[in-house]
Order: sequence, then C-alpha cells, then structure tokens
Amino acid sequence: MSERKAPAAKDAWAELWPSARTGKSEALLKALHILTREGALNADSRRKLKQVLHLTQLLRPALEKILEETADPVLADVGAGKSYLGFVLYDLILGPAGRGRVVGVEARADLVDKSRALASESAFERMDFISSPIAEAVLPGGRADMVTALHACDTATDDAIRFALRNEAKVIALVPCCQAEVARLLKGGDGPLQQLWRHPIQRREFGAHVTNVIRGLFLEAHGYTVRVTELTGLEHSMKNELILAERHQRSNPKAQRELDQLIEQIGVRPALLDAVVP
Repeated sequence: MSERKAPAAKDAWAELWPSARTGKSEALLKALHILTREGALNADSRRKLKQVLHLTQLLRPALEKILEETADPVLADVGAGKSYLGFVLYDLILGPAGRGRVVGVEARADLVDKSRALASESAFERMDFISSPIAEAVLPGGRADMVTALHACDTATDDAIRFALRNEAKVIALVPCCQAEVARLLKGGDGPLQQLWRHPIQRREFGAHVTNVIRGLFLEAHGYTVRVTELTGLEHSMKNELILAERHQRSNPKAQRELDQLIEQIGVRPALLDAVVP
C-alpha cells in the first residue's frame, strides 16, 4: 500500500483555507501577506493564517445570524488599514453566501485606492471603500448591521463604538490596540486606588485594562450583551483582546449604574462616555 504524500509546501495553505477550491484566494492571500510571493507558507505566514482563521471562526456565528435575519446585510470595517479583515470575511463568508456587502472605512487615501484595486482584481463586487476618518464617515444607506475595528489605535476604537451606535449596528467586534487616554487622565491623580497606577509602567497597563472594561460596560449600558475573549496567544501578540457585542435591547440601567460607580471610584472620565447616542 502506497503512503499518502504530504502536500507540497506551496500548496499546504489550501488545506487550511476553506475557499481555496475557488481558485481566487491565492492572489488575495499573497496581497495580504498571508502567503509568500511564491505562494508558500513559512512559519510566520502559517501563524498569521491560523490567527486569521481563528478570528473568522469567532465572528462567523454572529455574521451568519445576521445573514439569516437580513436580506442584504452591511458589514463596516472601520479604521480598516489594508482592509484584510474585510477581505477575509468576504472571501470566506459573504462571498459564498451570495449577498451582503463589506464597506471599508480608512482615512488614508492611498490604502483605500489599493483596497479598491485588490477588490476589483479579486472580483469582489460587493466591497466598497470610503476614504474618511471614522468619526466623519457616512455610510450609503446610513446603517451597518455589523461593525468591526481591528487594531484601531488609542481612541480610534472609541470612534468605532460611536460609529456603530450611530449606525445602529446589531453586532460590534473590536480588537483594541494601544490605549493611552485613560493613562494620561490617571497621571497625577490621587485617592484610595492611586497605588494601582502610581508607577508609569503600571499606569499604562492599568489604563489599558480599565479602558476596555469601560468600553464593555458602556456597550452593555446601551443594550448589548458583551463577551470578552482571547483573540490569539500572548506568544503571537500582546494585543489579543476581542470585545464582541450583540445588541438585545435599547438600554441596560443596571450596567449604566455599574459604569457610573466605576468612574466615580477611579476618578477619570474618558471622552467615550460623553458620546451623544441616538
């Protein structure tokens, strides 16, 4: 009996990528630097591919639920950068579904131009791109069923939350990056908890942690059920927290009270809490 041969290194990615059979994904994955120029996986690209697939699996249930409930759903990927998350979700979920749109929002016009070109080359006809800061972006139709923000730095994640609320998003998926606003506000503060952030390195870490706690409570106060989970292992990235929120009601007074109490105890109030929400 002949032994089954292992796939060639150049084709190994096809066993991991669900849409490989379409023949369109290789050029896309090269453009996103998930595959090398030769179409192969090295150690770094294999790790990146597994991270992308893991994130997709975390978002898939919520996105498929939206597809069941909405005839033509809109996914807005804000602070999109090279829009790789939007491309992946389109290739693996919205493309096979045959409906639904992805709108990438990115302030840097050169990246928007590149994303438009890649969408055209990939024949992703239901992908659009807007060159705009998140805070100023206006979506065609004025709504988004799902909003994602991957590694939006500092208060850009808060801009993404405001954007999602303005557009009445059913689902919000956030992977925050650097977060400095609360740490700045904590500097020089006093009170019974001051020892938690007295040293600069601890102030940065505590400030980042509290920022995401506040974001979660803020979303809960606006009627979302919030799940916070690990995106990837710490051996890959220190920025590994996924905040996934799904809306079930218009408001949650209990969460609002808990948020108010937390703000009173810490003694700082980030600008997110002053957002005007429709």
